Amino acid sequence: MNNMKILVFGAAGFMGTYLIEELLKQKYQVTASDISSIGEEYYRNKNVPYFHVNITNADEFRQFEAESYDVVVHLAATQPANVSEKKYDPKDYINVNVNGTLNILEFCRKKNIKKVIYATSHRNTQGLWINGKAIKESDGRSIKYSGQYSMFSISETAAQDCVLHYQEQYGLTGIILRLPPVYGYGPHTEIFMNGKQIKTGFQIFIENALACRPIEIWGDCNKGRDIIYIKDVIDAFIKAILAEGVSGLFNITSGKSLSLKEEVETIAKVFWDSDSSPIVIEKPEKENHIDAFVYDISKARSELNWYPKYSFEEMLLDYINEADNETFKHLLEKRQKMFEENNLD
Repeated sequence: MNNMKILVFGAAGFMGTYLIEELLKQKYQVTASDISSIGEEYYRNKNVPYFHVNITNADEFRQFEAESYDVVVHLAATQPANVSEKKYDPKDYINVNVNGTLNILEFCRKKNIKKVIYATSHRNTQGLWINGKAIKESDGRSIKYSGQYSMFSISETAAQDCVLHYQEQYGLTGIILRLPPVYGYGPHTEIFMNGKQIKTGFQIFIENALACRPIEIWGDCNKGRDIIYIKDVIDAFIKAILAEGVSGLFNITSGKSLSLKEEVETIAKVFWDSDSSPIVIEKPEKENHIDAFVYDISKARSELNWYPKYSFEEMLLDYINEADNETFKHLLEKRQKMFEENNLD
């Protein structure tokens, strides 16, 4: 048994589920916390202590009064992919992402917990996504103040600054893991885009390949972006938990640009369910809404001794294995419930 005690907020989500599974495999003592009733049932069935906590309510942290922890992992957030047009309220981003983070940090201060690891989106660098330049942590931020990610980026940036403040003011070690789109089995079938429920391009490509239908690539097929597989992200969390004398912001990405063409051709190679050759059709006249960005991961390599291990093809093959085994199928149930709740009048 590993003596280190880890408390995970946002435990019922995509990353939380994968993280706790790995922590349990490595014999850490893990406690799960989330607002989800589905997550509560899942963890109780696995004999993992579970605390039903709304992080925006400081009083609910009293549930932990008798407990002690070495590290807190903070994954709880409100993000656009989970918010419909009907349910959009900018105050929700501030309440959950800023006030919720402050409540977690204050909880850590009062409980003398020495380290907090905070997962955050890369979206507050949107103004730096130019000319294929690999963005470093030292390049700072550049928020886009319009569009569906604006309040999300504003709130997460404030939350990052709160983590750094508690580090400087109270000696709490804060490690911020900045993530691009994270792929993996569970939440990547449907999302909200600009408040509208859509099927993701990733899922459409897979479905067309499985049905041996032509796969269309819209827009500039050479436009690329930096993505990462969930299991590589989880490895970064483990490295951050174990790291000593390390703090601050880290890019946790593949460190390379995967073009839309490479993505589609690899999906076709892996999923095309026929002896015939995949049919890929380029349609540059149609807009694809893909953002191009790439990040420098040298800091994570040198200070966390972390680097991504999965190629995109290896990711897809592992994704198939996870789907076939119905690994974490409760994530699909949770997501469907989320869509239903968002679409209620």
